[in-house]
Amino acid sequence: MNSSAAAPFTPHHLAPGPCDPAGTRLLAGWHATGRPATLTDHLNRYGPPPFAPSTGSRTSLPLVEAVAAAGLTGRGGAGFPTARKLGAVAARRGRCVVVVNAMESEPASRKDQFLIAVAPHLVLDGAVLAAVAVGADTVHVCLPRDRTSQYRQLSTAVDERRRTRLDPVRLRLHALPHAYVSSESTSLVRWLNGGPARPRGSPPHTHEQGVARRPTLVNNAETLAHLALIAHHGPEWFRQAGTPDEPGTTLVTVSGCIAAPGVLEVSLGTPLTTILCRAGGAPEPPRAVLVGGFAGAWLPAAHLHTPLTRCDLAPLGAAPGAGVLIALPHSACGLTETARMLAYLAAHSARQCGPCRLGLPGVAEDFTALAAGQADPALLSRLRRRTGLLPDRGACRHPDGAARLAASALHVFADDVDQHLTRGACPTAHRPPHLPVPPATPPETWR
Repeated sequence: MNSSAAAPFTPHHLAPGPCDPAGTRLLAGWHATGRPATLTDHLNRYGPPPFAPSTGSRTSLPLVEAVAAAGLTGRGGAGFPTARKLGAVAARRGRCVVVVNAMESEPASRKDQFLIAVAPHLVLDGAVLAAVAVGADTVHVCLPRDRTSQYRQLSTAVDERRRTRLDPVRLRLHALPHAYVSSESTSLVRWLNGGPARPRGSPPHTHEQGVARRPTLVNNAETLAHLALIAHHGPEWFRQAGTPDEPGTTLVTVSGCIAAPGVLEVSLGTPLTTILCRAGGAPEPPRAVLVGGFAGAWLPAAHLHTPLTRCDLAPLGAAPGAGVLIALPHSACGLTETARMLAYLAAHSARQCGPCRLGLPGVAEDFTALAAGQADPALLSRLRRRTGLLPDRGACRHPDGAARLAASALHVFADDVDQHLTRGACPTAHRPPHLPVPPATPPETWR
């Protein structure tokens, strides 16, 4: 069982208001019609993809310049400036390749699944526009092979576009093995080249030599949908939402002790507590919120007025990450929930380097012992030492995320740590789990 087995979320709407004048963007069609957009629906709303300014774009800038002026950053987790990735690939010699990363292997996230379900042509528009901008002739769309309904939905959308000869490049769908690290960009490239869907830690970089040794642009599905809107409406329009330093909207999956879990579209800079309220609010004030997903960080309730931006979350050791907020109730044990997530992350490592083969399982085992109140006197110092050794040593960033999660739990749930070490597990540790963590079973195959 993996992340696809978790219960589905219901989408909700961040209604336009004084603090959000731009309203929804990516999900505008869904909220207007209440149904997934066909190609006809999409063309009626946006028109054909503006491959050149003369075809209806509201900006006279070339696409890479427009994206730079808009300030779009990646929505897959790293937050890298999208224009820099486009420019790096476009500057290489030879025919390029574009890869759409729609794997969404973060177990608590549903944003890309929902976006592709209700607005597939917005994602495909962005992919094709990016391909034209960097000089690519092929777009590879990577989906997890265990989400067959999602594959069928996107296959139908691609067929619609082929029948109308809408796109000047080829669109190819691929179903990949579904593991946590199979969504890493080098994992996608490695699999498309005939290898396992595991990260490749050594150079060359994908923008230098990627698929078939060609310069390759890899972008998250949501990022490409934003790119399409920038091409349609221009960078000034994009900057009407968000903050001056972090403009635009983003999709957030909200779950945990929330009345109406779902996928929201919010302006960057929206306070965390406002996002929780717009997801129906919590029946009781949450004890803490996990920001960013399984590779994210716990924040105590005192920090819930923090705006959802990288610059505001960074001093707290957190980041928007994959666009995930999980509210933890007071009736749950934060150490137990974290131990379950760490066990999952350890099972889903690529096992290619020391931090994943040895360090991450060691941290997970120590955290499990701590959560169970079976800790030896040396456990806490050993756990802190092991957690400190994980970052910046792996072939990918998988160990870094696990270390961030573990370190934040030790800090935010410090009172529980003391009790578990001195008096045994707290009463809430024996209650049923609150967070939907998939079983920590390793992937069956990487090919």
